[in-house]
Amino acid sequence: MQPSFSARAGTGAIPHTLRHHLSAIKRIVASLIAALSVSCGAPGGGGGFATMPGEAITGAPGQVKVALLLPISAPGSTANVAKAIKQAAELALFDFDNPNVSLVPKDTKGTPDGARLAAESAIQDGAELIVGPLFAQEVAGAADVARRAGVPMIAFSSDEKVAGNGVYLLSFLAGRDVPRIVSFAMARGKRNFAVLVPQTPYGRIAEAAFAKAVAAGSGSAPVRASFTSGSMSGAVQQIASAVKSGQRIDALFLPAGREELPSLAPLLAAAGVTGTNVQFIGTGQWDYPNVGGEQALVGGWYPAPDPSGWNKFSASYAKTFGGTPPRIASLGYDAVSLAVSLSQNPQGQRYSFSQLTRGSGFAGVDGLFRLLPDGTSERGLAILEVRPGSPRVLDPAPRSFATASSY
Repeated sequence: MQPSFSARAGTGAIPHTLRHHLSAIKRIVASLIAALSVSCGAPGGGGGFATMPGEAITGAPGQVKVALLLPISAPGSTANVAKAIKQAAELALFDFDNPNVSLVPKDTKGTPDGARLAAESAIQDGAELIVGPLFAQEVAGAADVARRAGVPMIAFSSDEKVAGNGVYLLSFLAGRDVPRIVSFAMARGKRNFAVLVPQTPYGRIAEAAFAKAVAAGSGSAPVRASFTSGSMSGAVQQIASAVKSGQRIDALFLPAGREELPSLAPLLAAAGVTGTNVQFIGTGQWDYPNVGGEQALVGGWYPAPDPSGWNKFSASYAKTFGGTPPRIASLGYDAVSLAVSLSQNPQGQRYSFSQLTRGSGFAGVDGLFRLLPDGTSERGLAILEVRPGSPRVLDPAPRSFATASSY
């Protein structure tokens, strides 16, 4: 069994501040090397989607090369998100300090053709693993190139249609967290559910996963209402009528997020549907900074990573680069950490199917995760309780998949 990348051998005695000073020095040296390579016409320094000047982290021949495909020059806020993921990936490389691994960034420009050309450039540069791209259409554009070369890809898209046959999705996938909250609720005696679901693609996926999980636990969900942005009030009244009629409802499943909850929560409170007469349960969509400000939801339960991992990562990122990273940045850190943890294996085996999909999984910023043979991923999640300030961990995340069979 390969060691988890949550442990870093031989560096425990190095103070945190000193490590970041050393990381800064490494970045300066890497930039000088990259600039020299570009001026000399070295591979990766030419036109097209070559390694970005002054940004590539390169090394001596024989290093393990990991390509990072991101829409660095895409328009709007996408470029900022890509930059943050790239910086998080670099932070992982410096934190785990393995001189054997070289991170080779490539710009996809946010398009399928750009991703295809970036993947071709990465393969020409000798990449053994591709991390990214970000969007489903980019993944589709790069996937055929990677497959022909036999190079696996760990991408950040949440569209399961692009997963499989060498493409693994590290992102949080819709509906995959639902069995965890249903299992926990049933263990707490909640057997009869009402469902208040948005009429969105996410809502449909979450509701289907919920129905399957409830049926598997021999529960029931006799009350259902759905809503659009213009029909929230009517849907809430349907739920309120069922609650006030005396029909047994132990919990209300509400797979909504930051777009809907600020409007929905006050309507529920005004209709008399509160935590005193029904237990609110949600999904990972509840995991946003201000959810505790929705008074009606205080006391509600939802599945999410233990926040301590993100808080530690976010503080380290801010100290190194300044500012708070977007939530998706942790995926860049975890993907590169995974790459480093497997790099000690022999060439041709280090990123093999069996290594990437090992049953024990990996431990990352967002807790335990593993890549599945079908290209999707599974996570060990905590159950959080909404509090007025920050959420409280009500049930801890599993420490191994051996203890997470019901999640």
